[in-house]
Amino acid sequence: MAHGDITHIDIPVSDTARATDFYRALFGWQIAEVPGFEGYPMWQAPNEISGGGLAPRSEDFSQPRSYVEVDSIEDTLRTVQERGGRVVMDRSPISETSWWAIFEDPDGNHVGLYEGTTSTG
Repeated sequence: MAHGDITHIDIPVSDTARATDFYRALFGWQIAEVPGFEGYPMWQAPNEISGGGLAPRSEDFSQPRSYVEVDSIEDTLRTVQERGGRVVMDRSPISETSWWAIFEDPDGNHVGLYEGTTSTG
């Protein structure tokens, strides 16, 4: 994927089994836990491009969050701040070859950033 592509959408859930059954029946998504990402089942849409995860719901994570691929999280977060947004979570590792971060835009929307390559087997 290229800089600016939406790569992933996390959906906060309070009951993983119920959410898995719901989204499988509703959209035909393939949903499975991947080794190394236990407790975080990942979904794949029938187009085999769109996907994301069913993430644990929390007070700080109660609405779906899209992740946008960027060439450099650091550069993007710098631009976020220059343009009136704020960093919610700095660049953090997913794996040895991938990282993520979260920012808030000037309207209060949280958007995730993704950089790198993540192998899920």
